[in-house]
Amino acid sequence: MKKKYSFLFTSKSLLIGFTAFCLLFIGVSFFTDKLAAPLRNVVSTVIVPFQKGMNNIGLWTSDKAATLQEISEVMQKNVTLQAQIDGLVEENNQLKQDSYELTRLRDLYALDEKYPGYTKVGARVIASSPDNWFSTFQIDKGSDDGIEVDMNVIAGGGLVGIVTQVDSKRATVRSIIDDNSIVTGMLINTSDSCFVRGDLKLMDSGLISVTDFKKDVVVRDGDKIVTSNISTKYLEGILIGYLKDVKLNPNNLSQSGYIEPAVNFEHLQEVLVILEKK
Repeated sequence: MKKKYSFLFTSKSLLIGFTAFCLLFIGVSFFTDKLAAPLRNVVSTVIVPFQKGMNNIGLWTSDKAATLQEISEVMQKNVTLQAQIDGLVEENNQLKQDSYELTRLRDLYALDEKYPGYTKVGARVIASSPDNWFSTFQIDKGSDDGIEVDMNVIAGGGLVGIVTQVDSKRATVRSIIDDNSIVTGMLINTSDSCFVRGDLKLMDSGLISVTDFKKDVVVRDGDKIVTSNISTKYLEGILIGYLKDVKLNPNNLSQSGYIEPAVNFEHLQEVLVILEKK
């Protein structure tokens, strides 16, 4: 009995049966559409939506992949462009710095021409006082360059200060805005004398004080004050600044006011040291 059933389920018998079924189905389908119609309905109902879904998924995946590729390309271009922009910004900043330095050096050259009777040496400011102003500062030239204590220092439009300490490679300068600075000055057009006194508190308003004009001296805003011929340490005729708001003192014996310095004491970078002493 087992042998009989085992014969029915052999590979050969199954193949023969399946082939016969297919031939029967083909023959029936050839003569009638009744069996094909349900099959097409099944295909239309199940397989076609599935196929559409798979197509939509494929299209969505393809679009996303293309979008991601475009984003990646754009990001790479952005990185390249940003690097180019950074390079251009750095180059532009360097050009601006070179332009500013050239302007300052031209100003120093013009100042050198303004005082042709003095031998000078140029120097860079390498350190300054901790306040916001260059009340005292150091330069990169010293005794090896011929610099000595009490030599006058100029920049921009006129007098900066005086050398107070010297090493072989550097020197310290006290500027005229320092609280300890007193310069004997005079009106350039009348030679009437005065004292120019440093005042760091006043420098917040861009001014220093001037005192001891005689009461009968006529002074006007904008009059030039230069170093006096009677100064003990400062060479004569170096521009200090311009008068402002000079008025008679309460004692009715003298006049005092303010000076707008000829030098910008907030942004000193290069100076000239006059290699002569009074």
